[in-house]
Amino acid sequence: AYANLPLSESSSLLSGAAIAVATSRRRSSVNAMITMMMRRHKSTTMKTTTSTHTPFLLSDIGEGIAEVELLQWFVRSGDEIAQFDRLCEVQSDKATVEITSRFDGKIVNLCGDVGDMIKVGSPLMHIHVDGDGANSVISHEEDDDVHAHAHAASLHNINDEEDMLQIPSKASSSYQNYVNVNGLANGAASNMSAVNPISTEKVQTTPAVRKIAKENNIDLYTIAGTGINGRILKSDLLDHLNGGQQFKSFDQITTNTANIQPEKIENKALLGSHHDHDQIEPIRGVARLMAKSMTLSLQVPHFSYADEVTMDNLKDVRENLKPIAEAEGLRLTYMPFAIKAASIALNQYPKVNCSFDDSSMTLRYHQDHNIGVAMDTSRGLVVPVIRACQNLSIFEITRELNRLQSAAAEGKLTESDFADCTFSLSNIGVIGGTYMKPVIVPPQVAIGAIGKIQRLPRFVGETDEVIAAHIMQVSWSGDHRVLEGSVMANFSNSWKLLMENPSRMILKLK
Repeated sequence: AYANLPLSESSSLLSGAAIAVATSRRRSSVNAMITMMMRRHKSTTMKTTTSTHTPFLLSDIGEGIAEVELLQWFVRSGDEIAQFDRLCEVQSDKATVEITSRFDGKIVNLCGDVGDMIKVGSPLMHIHVDGDGANSVISHEEDDDVHAHAHAASLHNINDEEDMLQIPSKASSSYQNYVNVNGLANGAASNMSAVNPISTEKVQTTPAVRKIAKENNIDLYTIAGTGINGRILKSDLLDHLNGGQQFKSFDQITTNTANIQPEKIENKALLGSHHDHDQIEPIRGVARLMAKSMTLSLQVPHFSYADEVTMDNLKDVRENLKPIAEAEGLRLTYMPFAIKAASIALNQYPKVNCSFDDSSMTLRYHQDHNIGVAMDTSRGLVVPVIRACQNLSIFEITRELNRLQSAAAEGKLTESDFADCTFSLSNIGVIGGTYMKPVIVPPQVAIGAIGKIQRLPRFVGETDEVIAAHIMQVSWSGDHRVLEGSVMANFSNSWKLLMENPSRMILKLK
């Protein structure tokens, strides 16, 4: 009846009242359906509760960490576990962490495969909890009801406050939707059977499948998975795209469905090809952190400065100290000397040890020289930090450097090993190469890269005498918003003087 309301000026008041009534009926009808679906959901939840299948959620493992990569499982479905048993190993952008159990019980199912990205707060597994641990399931029921209500409301695009207060004008495009809403009260029950069932459990699938679904506006709750424990496979999604249907909005629930055919998808590479043998590899773990930090580095106006260092004297000193270091179980390289020399030079030029905040246009002068050392590992480039180098001897720096190198090789670096870096050094010479242009990691303002040591001919002073010298190149990059070229050149000269005359370090040691 409301669809045939007159639109003349004389009937505007009557029309507004009729629309308000229709709006109220729409809200009451849909709220009734939401209540019914919540009851069904609660009934399902209660059945689950009696079986004491508790979700084991991934807790917050560090500041700023939103998701982790699942590296390995230590358990399988059906295993009996106790509190503090190892469950799995995960890797964030910053560190590798082992997750231990908070419950005694039996594992019902695992919620991810090795290589999957798991978000903080998502379930890692479901556990049949022994004894009093089952009470933790009941405590989640109210949250589940709230989740179910929110999910149902968002599904139908319902805003109670807007429905009560906003009466559209006759000229508005939404007028007809309000007028025709009476049809929902009469026929929604039958039409709603096609709407996705409410579920508070996260769909089990891979990031690649989620990406395809998102780019093609596919609700994964509409797809029946054929994998283990209902996991949605890529083939399930492709089958859905070949002939599946889904609803786009509230207005289309009773009218239109979208037939999505593969040939209509613009980016066919997402669906793969029988003739395409390219491999797609997701960026995970430390490589993910590097990608983010290098993107930020594009904001930095770099300038470079390079020089060469004669290493003959330091080579002799190192050879004399190596047996003493080995007696203490240490591997003494040139890097501890380079780190200590950099720390002494930073005392002379503290601006190089600053961090720059471009939002507030301020510099922070750091008292500690927390020097990051770039390391190449099987999992990618990592830059752990040796802290307060100004207070450490060369042997103490060597000991900490050896520890970080071992932890990096085993993938056991922790978040604290990466924190609070104020200056960085990279020893590219262990791989090869001489000069390079290192990239600054904001908010740091400088970084250095050391090349390989070469035996090269060099003139002696101003004479024509030529000798064989051990030469090492060094390259510096500075943030030109903060540092002038003269500051970096003077810093480099101070560092070079200490490296070429290591006995001078004795005068600077505390």
